[in-house]
Amino acid sequence: MEAAGWSGTSQSPRILGARAAPPPAPEPDGLGALLAGAALAPRMRLRSGVFAAGCLLVQALGVGLFLRGFFPVPVRSLPRREARGVPPAEPPPPGPGVTSNWTKIPSPLFKKAVIVLIDALRDDFVFGSKGKQFMPYTTQLVEKGTCHSFIAEAKPPTVTMPRIKALMTGSIPGFIDIIMNLNSPALLEDNLIWQAKTAGKRIIFYGDDTWVKLFPKHFVEYDGTTSFFVSDYTEVDDNVTRHLDSVLKREDWDILILHYLGLDHIGHLTGPNSPLVEPKLYEMDNILKKIHTSLLSKEEESSLPNLLIVCGDHGMSETGSHGGSSEEEVHTPLLFISSAFEKRNGPLKQPELVQQTDLAATLAIGLGLPISRNSVGNIILSVIEGKTMREQLRFLHLNGFQLSRLLQDNMPTYEKGSASAFAQHAESTEQQG
Repeated sequence: MEAAGWSGTSQSPRILGARAAPPPAPEPDGLGALLAGAALAPRMRLRSGVFAAGCLLVQALGVGLFLRGFFPVPVRSLPRREARGVPPAEPPPPGPGVTSNWTKIPSPLFKKAVIVLIDALRDDFVFGSKGKQFMPYTTQLVEKGTCHSFIAEAKPPTVTMPRIKALMTGSIPGFIDIIMNLNSPALLEDNLIWQAKTAGKRIIFYGDDTWVKLFPKHFVEYDGTTSFFVSDYTEVDDNVTRHLDSVLKREDWDILILHYLGLDHIGHLTGPNSPLVEPKLYEMDNILKKIHTSLLSKEEESSLPNLLIVCGDHGMSETGSHGGSSEEEVHTPLLFISSAFEKRNGPLKQPELVQQTDLAATLAIGLGLPISRNSVGNIILSVIEGKTMREQLRFLHLNGFQLSRLLQDNMPTYEKGSASAFAQHAESTEQQG
């Protein structure tokens, strides 16, 4: 007799009342599999297409975001050709029936200005040990002379053409200018050179021919030198210096611009620690001494002092290159030298950090010119500190209103009444003073 729950032909236990497992489904034949795959193919292709489209969209957004940051939309006011018949960016009187001298361009602070731009001049070449050893005259002016010294910060890209544009317009060029660096088109943006020429000032230029390409027909006399021959660091500077003896004796110019390339070429060849750097700095120091001495000798015949500006367009890295954003590439010296400034007394202080774009606004005020419409720079206060408080306030008012107008032209949400409010506040401060 069998025990309940056990099968007589098998030793495996069987649960009473449980249903038997269904038989396995028969495998589809070849035709069925083909039909099933054909039905799934459109859906798979659709999903793959959607995924690929999503990837492309993300890539396009990423490229667009990169280009927006790498090539930002420039801050611009009126084009220069539209600004020819337009008065400078200045506010009207604060109320009806009120007259004000705030709408007039101030008189110049300096009679003549000489700008010496030494290509690839790092800040430590002047303020560091190299400057003290190989630029003794400049060091004496910085430490005890009538000089205001600063470290000017340049924005990338640290190559020559964008930096010249920043110095003369007060605006910040973009990376797209790297492409145009070796074949610079004429600069149509409002700039200091154009304002000076429009005001009747006579400008002479010697040096890097990038200036001649950017400002054609702006110079009453010029001699451009090419920067292609990097191995030449002697004649490229001698071709500039050979004009100095004669031009410094002449009175038929108001602004003299000199752009020396030799130091930059040495950097590209052998780096900033090359033994060739030392004699080049000494050569530049002697040139600055000659110019400064000549300017001082001419002030006896003039009621206004002269101004000597020493600057670099960019620095150089530890390998002698430039174009990036390292501290050695973006920090350059900026010196304002004039008998209008008081001699330094007391311990030497660390030079103040300013923006390279501040030169355009500061020099415009110094020469009695309108500030370029697209300038984002600020007036360097140390340069005007010898003036009365009323005059200083007038200069700041011009700078502030120009920046306010630039904001109005570029930001629709900017409060339109800010400029007039600024003018009324400045006028009331003048009356109180």
